[in-house]
Amino acid sequence: MCSVVFGLQNAERNITEGRDMSKIAMKRERNTADFMVQCLEEEGVEYIFGIPGEENLAVMNAIEESDIRFITVRHEQGAAFMADVYGRLTGKAGVCLATLGPGATNLITGVADADSDGAPLVAITGQVGTERMHITSHQFLDLTKLFEPITKRTKMVVRPDTMGEIVRLAFKYAESEKPGAAHIDLPVNIGKMPVADTEKPLKKKIAPRELAELEFIQDAAGLIFQAKSPVILAGSGAVRARAAKELTKFAQKLKIPVINTMMAKGIIPFDNPYSMWTIGIPQADYQNKIMEKADLVIAVGYDIVEYAPAKWNGDGKHSIIHIDARPAHINKLYQPEVEVVGDISDSLAQIARRTARNAEPQEALEIKKAMVEEYRQYQEDPSFPMKPQRILSDIRKVMGRDDILISDVGAHKMWIARDYQCYEPNTCIISNGFATMGISVPGAMAAKLVNPDKKVLAVSGDGGFMMNCQELETARREGIPFVTLIFNDSSYGLIKWKQMDQYGKSCFVDFTNPNFVKLAESMHMIGYRIEKAEDLVPTLEKAFRQTVPVLIDCPVDYSENTKLTEHLRELMGKL
Repeated sequence: MCSVVFGLQNAERNITEGRDMSKIAMKRERNTADFMVQCLEEEGVEYIFGIPGEENLAVMNAIEESDIRFITVRHEQGAAFMADVYGRLTGKAGVCLATLGPGATNLITGVADADSDGAPLVAITGQVGTERMHITSHQFLDLTKLFEPITKRTKMVVRPDTMGEIVRLAFKYAESEKPGAAHIDLPVNIGKMPVADTEKPLKKKIAPRELAELEFIQDAAGLIFQAKSPVILAGSGAVRARAAKELTKFAQKLKIPVINTMMAKGIIPFDNPYSMWTIGIPQADYQNKIMEKADLVIAVGYDIVEYAPAKWNGDGKHSIIHIDARPAHINKLYQPEVEVVGDISDSLAQIARRTARNAEPQEALEIKKAMVEEYRQYQEDPSFPMKPQRILSDIRKVMGRDDILISDVGAHKMWIARDYQCYEPNTCIISNGFATMGISVPGAMAAKLVNPDKKVLAVSGDGGFMMNCQELETARREGIPFVTLIFNDSSYGLIKWKQMDQYGKSCFVDFTNPNFVKLAESMHMIGYRIEKAEDLVPTLEKAFRQTVPVLIDCPVDYSENTKLTEHLRELMGKL
């Protein structure tokens, strides 16, 4: 009997030792995929959003054994949007992953959005083996060429010992000002090749702050001192630079009105007297009139991709000061008198110390009164379907100062830009460089991952919602509760608005919708439908108390679109 017991014990010991030796052998046989994941960990990657495929099996195996959380999505575009919004909110590159061929091409829209909008993102794709690239091969595309126009850097790994440099370069390019996308293409055979133990991930270095030269600070201060009606145009670069506090102090000290782009909402609190809210809807608005009356535009972190100079400086009459971490763009209607290039907060503080202004911007303040009055008149409007102005007023009542709204693209985006007022930057995320439909649901999921203690609301039209609604299943499965509010008009509302403005009629923009409440319930979520205006606030409050994703279907009256066009045409003639 004893010999049997000892025999069993020895057998168990041998099995255990065999497993241990197997682990050691696996460590000794570290491959390129393992090494890449170690490099990602060194970069501080927390999440990878993506879909596994045959050509990235080695990568998936390495991720499973790492501390990185892999989130399996339902479409690669959703993965790219999640990485995009993660990058916007954190300043660290979000990472998305797909296999070769159609998996990689499905990433394209989200990667292009991040690159255009200045969101740091690293996309990783699988690829056929190098031995098959010279022939017509199943699912083969030259992905480095495909990603080249929509990234800051794209590289294929062709040697295992280059992986450390390629990963470090990808993150450096993605996160450097102006942030954007980078791409790594890993052939399946390279991913399985062994990597020597001497190869280590490269360390991430923090670049020192670069400060503007005193000469240009003094020149800017002089122009501001001489100006009679200066205005600040704040863009997304100021948000990325975390310059909100210094910009607000600058505006208050010098009594200069601030207009922000859509991607810079909240850069100065909307209730600050010098905040003139957002510019950028297709129609000329109050902000355009303030810009028109200005004799000096102080562009702070302004990116021409957000709002073209032709829309606010069409005749080229404005004197311009450019304050940013990068030199000015090349554009015939954006020719600064002075460029102050360096850390934005430091530049603003240095300029403010060297100049002074005492006169209040009376014309701008009078226009602001009219803006506020118009904003308030819709706050209790009982109409149903609900006016977009009332919907956004109700949302603002429920959302806290630092809660986050993710806007999709459509007619509702124009109303959000105009009427959803923000207290802090990065509390209203709008895609307005690439302006991509379908970003709100996956974007909201990423925002909730980054900010689990904040309310996160995705606001979408019914058109944009149906483009990536499948990611609600991902959110439910991953235990990420946020609320999605649909502006329901059974139409591509923004295109209909433009058709009505240009031709007085619309065509090819109407469709039918599923029952959104039942759609939510089929995904094991909660769905609500708004039946009267006074129901929205209590429904939102109830929705944010839930522990699963919630979908709210809210019928909207988009006859307000053409009414706004008419109102603004009339208004611009009076101001």
